[in-house]
Amino acid sequence: MAVGGKRLRAVALAATVLFGVTAPAPASARPRDPGLLQCQGTESVSYQPGIILRARPIHIAVDGRFASCAGGDGTVKSGGYHEEITLVTGCNNLLEGFRSRRTYTWNTDRSTDDAGPRHTGDSSTADISGSSTAVVGQVVTPVAGTVTDGRFQGHSLLQVIPLPQPSALQCLGDGLTGTTGVTTLTIL
Repeated sequence: MAVGGKRLRAVALAATVLFGVTAPAPASARPRDPGLLQCQGTESVSYQPGIILRARPIHIAVDGRFASCAGGDGTVKSGGYHEEITLVTGCNNLLEGFRSRRTYTWNTDRSTDDAGPRHTGDSSTADISGSSTAVVGQVVTPVAGTVTDGRFQGHSLLQVIPLPQPSALQCLGDGLTGTTGVTTLTIL
């Protein structure tokens, strides 16, 4: 457990240095503070038409699913998000920065456990920004932002999304039409 605690403090410190994220006030100063939330899941992205070397208008649909969330006040167990945008893009400019507004919907599975239904019926809307880096065959996108509305309002977030990098054959052929990778969301 001590190693996990050290790793969590290291992630919080790295977020502070890289993104200007500050630690939340002590619990005594904010008695309703749900605390840190961490979610693990997948993100799937589809491109229509496929992304090729030459930039062209591409309709992009993003679906994120968090199968496992822990922390906070214990009520958030899962979540997800969906976005659709159209960009002029190609394999050569996939790594450009972006700004967006993303809404995370909590406990979307509507399943039950020993404590009863887990669907909270609420969400968090965040203003986010990020840019991608190509690293060893992956496009890694760290997304940072602040929750502006709903659950966790006022808290900072960091989401990391590594997706497989398109191959030269995909970029020169019919194009990349979709990809899926893991994602981790932390709300401080």
